[in-house]
Amino acid sequence: MRAGTICSGISGTKLLILGAILVWFFLFVLITYGVFRNDSTVDFSKQAENQRIDQILEQITLLNTELKDLKRQNEELKKLTEHQNEILNRQDRGESGKFQQKAEAELENVRKKAKEVLEKFEAQKEERKPEMVKVQPGEQGKKVWQLYSTQHEVARRSLDNSIRELYFYTLNQLEKHKDKEPVNAFYNHTLNQMLSLLAESSNFGSTVDNSGEWHQQALQNLSSFIQNRIKILQNPEDCAKARILLCDLNKGCGFGCQLHHVAYCLIVAAGTNRTMVFEKDGTDWRYSQKGWTSVFLPVTSCSHSAAVPANTNVQSWAGVEQTDRVVRLPIVDGLSHHPEHLPLSFPKQISEFLLAHHSNPPVYFIAHFIWYLMRNNEHMEKVLKEAEQKIPFGEGPIVGLQIRRTDKIGTEASFHSVPEYMKWAEHWFRIQEYRNNGTAIKRRVFIATDDPNAVKEAKEGYPNYEVFADTGIAQTAQVNSRYTDASLYGVITDIQMLSKCDYLVCRVGFELMQVLKGDAGDLFHSLDDIYYYGGQLAHDEIAVEAYKAEKPDEIDLEVGDSVGIAGNHWDGFSKGQNRRTGKTGLYPSYKTREKWRIVNFGIFSSWNS
Repeated sequence: MRAGTICSGISGTKLLILGAILVWFFLFVLITYGVFRNDSTVDFSKQAENQRIDQILEQITLLNTELKDLKRQNEELKKLTEHQNEILNRQDRGESGKFQQKAEAELENVRKKAKEVLEKFEAQKEERKPEMVKVQPGEQGKKVWQLYSTQHEVARRSLDNSIRELYFYTLNQLEKHKDKEPVNAFYNHTLNQMLSLLAESSNFGSTVDNSGEWHQQALQNLSSFIQNRIKILQNPEDCAKARILLCDLNKGCGFGCQLHHVAYCLIVAAGTNRTMVFEKDGTDWRYSQKGWTSVFLPVTSCSHSAAVPANTNVQSWAGVEQTDRVVRLPIVDGLSHHPEHLPLSFPKQISEFLLAHHSNPPVYFIAHFIWYLMRNNEHMEKVLKEAEQKIPFGEGPIVGLQIRRTDKIGTEASFHSVPEYMKWAEHWFRIQEYRNNGTAIKRRVFIATDDPNAVKEAKEGYPNYEVFADTGIAQTAQVNSRYTDASLYGVITDIQMLSKCDYLVCRVGFELMQVLKGDAGDLFHSLDDIYYYGGQLAHDEIAVEAYKAEKPDEIDLEVGDSVGIAGNHWDGFSKGQNRRTGKTGLYPSYKTREKWRIVNFGIFSSWNS
């Protein structure tokens, strides 16, 4: 029995030794590939070339270090192997009985030493890997390594977008006839193939070459920088001398609209290098008698009285070049002299970096102002923590659904049934299964709604789904109880919980998700429209392919035409106005690309990627 144990230990040791050699060989090939591969995507500007040379030198140094480590570890393993053979020779000479007890102890020691060598080797290898960091703001990390050029990433996302638009078009056409034979079989095969293609395309932006880690570390560093610059802007050394932008918190609309209004004030403040201060310090907020700080931290260290002492000359907004120390900003609907900084603009200072790492730079940029404003106070943090414990975040993916059924229907949104939401949720889950080699994924959804019946319908109609929702919040979201503290806690909780989901069939929570997860530009599907910010500047696209209208409700396009997009219909077509011809109508979505608004934001000039 003991002899069998010894042989088993020896076999294990050989496997450990073989494993060490295989690990080293894999690492050697990986490093050699990284050093000597011909990367056709490299930007051959002088700066990029110097950066590439630095990378190669670093990798050569790393390779030399690995080789030295390997040589030393091979010597240790060689000695261990020789010692193991000596023990076996003793057994062959019939001495195993005499040395049995000692041999077992020595073999155990061999196994421990071999394990220590391998663990040390693995630890050294892990230390040299790029660090996987959380995306949400923290301390700014080390300089991000370069994986692909901006041009490469823009082209990759363009291809991914074209695939997605083909998916929308194909799905729409097939669903019109899916119940007819033999279309039914064709529909299923085609849908499966499209979902598989979307999964493969998604992996190119996340798992291939650890590109997901690269984007995450880059965006975490940028998030830290943006949050720090906003913090400095909002906390001047001398409030009585600081340039001030006054903002009235109470725009006559719902919570999300009011939040966007305040973010608009803060964005204009950032664009004009002014500190934003609430009128009356935000104490007369219609959502809470206790004011803004009933749920959030103060937006600035400057009180209204300190920033705007009695008899201060307060002027109305007159434009970016205005020199008055204190300026009152109207709601965006009544704004004259629209500054170029309004959404969907983003800073020139970080534009190249953002275009390399995010699929929707304007949303990412806007998200940081929302994030700063929604810094919760201690009581709100407690409310959110209790809510989060009821939802199994971290145990598997969850899709968030926001189902509005009261005041929004017929005004800001159309009625959509629960099956409409669930269709897109199911498609997303199937894409994730394709991404994971067909591994089944537990279906979970979180529903934020003002209609408790929507939760009941989802639970009864989709028994293969786990449905999470707080029906108490749904009750407080009713119009007759909208402006109460309980309702305020509920709407903030819904937004925060939605932002923690892995995919959204709605737009609520989408902005916070950008800061929490990094490039979450494609992690939502709206049943109504594309991302829209109230009061935004014109949203234009550029035609990259010509198109000749085939129906009366379509428009012609020529390469280079600017198109003001009114919305994506999620069927392969979008609606917009051709700025050249002045005509409005439908056009194939894949024939246009975003026309980014890139402007100067002075407070971000210190960015160094």
